[in-house]
Amino acid sequence: MKNSPIMNSGTVSKIDAVDLFCGAGGLSHGLIQAGINVQLGIDLDPACEYPFTQNNNADFLREDIQKIEPESVEPYFRGGNIRLLAGCAPCQTFSTYNQKANSSDSRWFLLEHFKRLITQMKPELVTMENVPGLRTKAVFNDFVSSLEKLGYHTPTVQIVNCADIGIPQTRNRLVLMASRYGRISPVRKQDSAWKTVREAIGGLDELQHGVASIEDPLHQAAQLTQANLDRIRKSTQDGTWRDWPEEMRADCHLKETGKSYPSVYGRMHWDKPSPAITTQFFGFGNGRFGHPEQDRAISLREGAILQSFPIDYQFVAPNQPIYRKIVGRLIGNAVPVKLGEEIGKNLLDHVKEHHGTSKSSY
Repeated sequence: MKNSPIMNSGTVSKIDAVDLFCGAGGLSHGLIQAGINVQLGIDLDPACEYPFTQNNNADFLREDIQKIEPESVEPYFRGGNIRLLAGCAPCQTFSTYNQKANSSDSRWFLLEHFKRLITQMKPELVTMENVPGLRTKAVFNDFVSSLEKLGYHTPTVQIVNCADIGIPQTRNRLVLMASRYGRISPVRKQDSAWKTVREAIGGLDELQHGVASIEDPLHQAAQLTQANLDRIRKSTQDGTWRDWPEEMRADCHLKETGKSYPSVYGRMHWDKPSPAITTQFFGFGNGRFGHPEQDRAISLREGAILQSFPIDYQFVAPNQPIYRKIVGRLIGNAVPVKLGEEIGKNLLDHVKEHHGTSKSSY
């Protein structure tokens, strides 16, 4: 078990958290930045262990949530502190990108195991982040109803556009927050203008396709084929493959089914937030993931920054090989750090409102 929490205020948090489906630690890192003490992350993916523990000073348990029992989690909650159970069940089942989502997918029931642990442990606070499509599913409505039956006040459920809270990305996410003390205020839209791609990654070193930065190996761009190099040179910011000469277009775009996907093979716009960062963001042909000016797709580091990870967040141990598909998956699947921070701030404000700042008032 870890020795001490990372705190940005120098004070001990009144909330201890366990992060289910923790991934590379996006949600946990944001909660920590807000001032919540994350004690443990749980995930089945072994690639998550290094980035989670290295950047969050928290323990990691590689385990399937379907096999997790309260006895494995409860020791990480310190007596007297408020308990937060947090998580983001794998969302591919509910994503609009998944046209074959159905109840036979085993991931459909991971939310049921989240509910099981809540029922058994009854933490004071619960939060979950996921794709907006989950909101319309019976499994989610049952989850919300179960929280109310367990004594939680009406959960706050909202769709947050990440750009509205200062993340340089137009990513819509479902956020749920529930408490035994009262209803939690929604995450608030910020008044300042949206943060742009230029503001986020404009200061990074120039990079050629197929090359990695010496100073930061994660700042690396995938190799382009000659055909895609020719295509990106003909691409404009916010443009589409329809801007290319017809002889450059991919065969799939000449078919009726391919004509409805204009966003692939596009460049980002310097002065707008990026599109949603997916697990395949490092590939030019996988979305509007071309660099605004340089003839390449965005790098792994740039994708992480657009997900609001700090520029020095480590995903791979030093001197270890960087497998682009693995790191891309970790980054694309992550909860944006800034979203986790805003959730954490709301939870702390809620606790302060209902319990003040004195530990004895708990």
